[in-house]
Amino acid sequence: MSLVNFSGQNVAEFTITGFDHLPYHKLMGTVILLAYCLALLGSTTNICVISTDRRLHRPMYLLICNLALVDIMFSTGASTTMISVLLAGDKTISYHSCLSRVYIYHLGDITECLALSLMALDRTVAISEPLRYATILTNQRVFLLIVVSWLLGICLMGTLVSVADQLPYCQPVIKYIFCDYAAIIRAACVDPEPYWLLSSTGALWLLGGQFPLILLSYGKLVFTVLRLPSTEKGGRTFRTVISHFIPVVCYYAPKLVSVLLTRVGSKEIRGTVLRVLRRNLL
Repeated sequence: MSLVNFSGQNVAEFTITGFDHLPYHKLMGTVILLAYCLALLGSTTNICVISTDRRLHRPMYLLICNLALVDIMFSTGASTTMISVLLAGDKTISYHSCLSRVYIYHLGDITECLALSLMALDRTVAISEPLRYATILTNQRVFLLIVVSWLLGICLMGTLVSVADQLPYCQPVIKYIFCDYAAIIRAACVDPEPYWLLSSTGALWLLGGQFPLILLSYGKLVFTVLRLPSTEKGGRTFRTVISHFIPVVCYYAPKLVSVLLTRVGSKEIRGTVLRVLRRNLL
């Protein structure tokens, strides 16, 4: 994607207007604050317990610790802005602060997807190759995979943020509920379509690339569990698979809705649904 030099005027701060049409700001802000505190409490507890107990210094728990760290960053990138708008009534955010939160939010988004993929890989190897698990996935290899996932996310997000930073912003208004790439691109006084290429490629990779691989890996796990001779062992392994699959659903279900609403728009989706319903009824 080629960038051109614009003569537009950059802004010093943005105004968040995504909540203006919604009632009960204090109630929503309180709920988001409580959810954010619970997320911080759970994630920091996991990190502290795993880091202090040497018996948990194993690949699976290293991946859980990485996921907890990613959750802190992911939730912080979005929740702090919403809490500030809803509870403190401060709708303004500086340009550089908004841009930094775009970086933090999407870095957490990418690394969370990769963390879930690594956890699926870990369980696949553990259940499919139990005798070779300790030699295939060592702590050093898992740590290297975690570092690579973070470096990949840092490079991808550096590219996105550099693209957004070069755009002119004629109107200092963000019609979303927090700062992300879609919000800041739509706030620029340019045609947003050419700038969706990088984000659409990333979304396609997350939804069309990583998600099917995760589903296939857990499908293989379920097939392997069903073939286990011991019912008790199979039930315990199946519960482990379910506990790992729940975060996958919690991550990808809102992601799919977010991509549809951001890229297509709620009005277009509503219109499409109504047309399908009318066609089926008629």
